[in-house]
Amino acid sequence: MRIVTANEIHLWLNQGHCIEQDGRGPKVVALADGRLLKIFRPRRRLWLSRLRPQARRFADNATKLNTLGIHTPEITDLGWFDKKLAASFCLYQPLPGETIDKIYRRERERFMALLPGLACFIRELHHKGIYFRSLHLGNILLLPEGGFGLIDFLDLRLKSSPLSRAMIRRNLKHLRNYLKRSCTEDFPWSKLLQLYAEAENDSPNRGK
Repeated sequence: MRIVTANEIHLWLNQGHCIEQDGRGPKVVALADGRLLKIFRPRRRLWLSRLRPQARRFADNATKLNTLGIHTPEITDLGWFDKKLAASFCLYQPLPGETIDKIYRRERERFMALLPGLACFIRELHHKGIYFRSLHLGNILLLPEGGFGLIDFLDLRLKSSPLSRAMIRRNLKHLRNYLKRSCTEDFPWSKLLQLYAEAENDSPNRGK
């Protein structure tokens, strides 16, 4: 991977608009050309992140998801932001759409109409062997043409067969915990599980 120049960093951070950051600095920056800059700063095992940079993992996961028919942002560039600190970056075209989290909080009736499709989408991920630990409403987008896509999928794991019942329960628990942490007390969780089960029962691949 290439090492980004100091001049590029200066232009990105000074001309772009920071839309997400933490105590260590910007995490996502909207650039003037419409692309997003995502900066990965690992906290532990820097040696491992130098061997397999997080930006490379992110780009590889996007390719794997696209191969499986799951929409993701289009990666246009990646490289080292600060190799000594194992910090890497991706540049990508943002995936157009609205986060399900935003729809849920602002348009409850519309969200409820989308809930059957959302349950089918989550079931599709699991059937395709996609274990997405960061599965939550802020990482799922409703696309302009309909259907759903994923963002922020660094910690994705891909299995060669559908997820086991135990892994499905674990993945849904991650989503449940996210809802609790974000104080989403009135989320229709039982309805989501019911729709997920119906999608599973209606699947032509059930029992194969």
